[in-house]
Amino acid sequence: MDILLVEDNKAISKGLEYSLSKNDYHCIVKHDVINATSFLRNNKVDLIILDISLPDGNGFDLYQSVISELEIPTIFLTAKDSEDDVVLGLELGAEDYITKPFSTKELIARVNKILLRKKKNFIVQVCDISFDLDKMEVYKSGKPIPLTSLELKILALLFSNLNKVVTRNYILEKIWEWTGNDVNDNTVTVYMKRIRQKLGLDIIITIKGIGYRIDEVKTL
Repeated sequence: MDILLVEDNKAISKGLEYSLSKNDYHCIVKHDVINATSFLRNNKVDLIILDISLPDGNGFDLYQSVISELEIPTIFLTAKDSEDDVVLGLELGAEDYITKPFSTKELIARVNKILLRKKKNFIVQVCDISFDLDKMEVYKSGKPIPLTSLELKILALLFSNLNKVVTRNYILEKIWEWTGNDVNDNTVTVYMKRIRQKLGLDIIITIKGIGYRIDEVKTL
């Protein structure tokens, strides 16, 4: 699995890169916000270890502006150990917050725990519908559902955000990003209708005027 380490202290980054590689992780190191941002715009990683005090910016800002949208599990690794900073990091959505000085063994253990949980979550099941997010395949009672590539991507947004509303505007933005075609509000309605028909189960909840949501356990 690929891990992005954003750390300006070269001694720490070299040590962690070595330790992560010994645990069969591929570690990519960036030393500042601009290079980390550029990398994330063009590459996928499984987890990020992120310092807060960086030469050209702030790790909190990088998380809010880029990482949170990409929904990549993140561990803040920083010398900022005040209670307010710890609370802020966790409230922003980070998986963990570790203060320096730190135990490399403990950090690796936390990385292992997060990535193991993520691996288990690749297959998501709601009622009789299971979605293998790794293979991008959808099944109903064990039988494959013939969704188009775009329908799969739209449904993946909902399955990746169980119990959360995915807004119509966000879906529209993603459709434009994936296809490069002009889209309008009716486009989302059309695709949702097609997806619902193919699923044959009413697991997609419409939040009128906002978007759509799938719950882990559908309330009857």
